[in-house]
Amino acid sequence: MIHEEIRFSNNLKLIARDQNLKAYIQNSKELSQIFSKGARRFVAGEKRTEGLDRFMHLSNQGYEVSIEFIGENTSSEEECMHAKNEFKELIQDLGNNNLKATVSFDLSHIGMIISEEFAFANLKELAKEAHKYNIQLMISMEESQKTDQILSLHKRILKLFSNVGITLQVHLKRSFTDLEHLLKTSSKIRLVKGAYQEPEDIYIPRSEELKKRYIEFVSTCIEHDQPLSIATHDEDILMELQAKGYLANSNVEVEMLDGVRPDLLGSLKENNIKTKVYITYGSEWYLYVVHRIAEYPPNIYTFISDIIEQKQ
Repeated sequence: MIHEEIRFSNNLKLIARDQNLKAYIQNSKELSQIFSKGARRFVAGEKRTEGLDRFMHLSNQGYEVSIEFIGENTSSEEECMHAKNEFKELIQDLGNNNLKATVSFDLSHIGMIISEEFAFANLKELAKEAHKYNIQLMISMEESQKTDQILSLHKRILKLFSNVGITLQVHLKRSFTDLEHLLKTSSKIRLVKGAYQEPEDIYIPRSEELKKRYIEFVSTCIEHDQPLSIATHDEDILMELQAKGYLANSNVEVEMLDGVRPDLLGSLKENNIKTKVYITYGSEWYLYVVHRIAEYPPNIYTFISDIIEQKQ
């Protein structure tokens, strides 16, 4: 069964990048309506107001919240500027309501596909706006071929603003070296296993080896007093980290995606562990949802059940 889950997950990662399939589903009125119903567990809605409503609901329950206007690999300047403006208005809405928040995003959503300088200009504008309201920004990590460019932009923005964190994918073999460089900064680090399908020679597949490696990364961050977001739904990893006393560290939070293992995150919160929910909104839900199912295959049961129950 584990073998089939890994096979299923890997195949989902492949179709996640299939732009023709994405376009077919989202441009089909019938299919889009059906699949978007299943997506609603993982995506707050298409509008910012829906994202903010979900934010308030979770905040009132005692969770920290990270919020993202989803999108990536944006290839036109007009769409990138639209995304940048949406993020800026989101930051302003959060700040004007004195909401403590993290705003997450992909650099390829705000211009990195077009040029590094264009992306940096947009990043700098967002970092300045977020700094004004004491809001944390968190740069997500994307496919491995973008890693150097993402880390370069992050390094540049840290020279101007300290409120910009970075995500590392533990499954990439290069990531420990990247971590060593980041430990020399005060930047917050979000650790994820990694959701992208990568060439076999550069990554470590889901395995006990990867779990041990994840724990090693966490240990290294804690030894260096690095602000850290432990972003995983892996209960085995979390229980081991809790047994080591790491989750009680004041620099540490446990972050999970909205709709994925809320039972587990809730139990951690009840044990006075700092917890955060990652919520999303926007119309670009296809890639996001496929990756959520690939990351935790049992989500397929929830996804299908949500579709069926909303049709009844």
